[in-house]
Amino acid sequence: MGNKEALQLFGEKRIRTAWNQEEEKWYFSIVDVCEVLTDSKDYLTARKYWNKLKQRLIEEGNETVTNCHQLKLRAADGKMRQTEVRICKVYFDNCKVCITFAKKMML
Repeated sequence: MGNKEALQLFGEKRIRTAWNQEEEKWYFSIVDVCEVLTDSKDYLTARKYWNKLKQRLIEEGNETVTNCHQLKLRAADGKMRQTEVRICKVYFDNCKVCITFAKKMML
């Protein structure tokens, strides 16, 4: 898959993305999006949040997490690391589900 890496800014937070030329689709780092949506203080907190959310979604039988792919994206330390990603359109359609679920968790 021919990917082109890019950073998207959301306020002051960065979201790692990859453009797949063959599919003509953007892939977004799920942890980075979780960091923005939950206003997490750092990457580790966002990663723990995503892991717990993913676990609970799987337990509920939600298939949202089965559509996640892993791509190598550049991490903060400059190394290429496997990162769970979602396609842009699908991701934003499912963000509503994740935000609703997150709000229930916080109550």
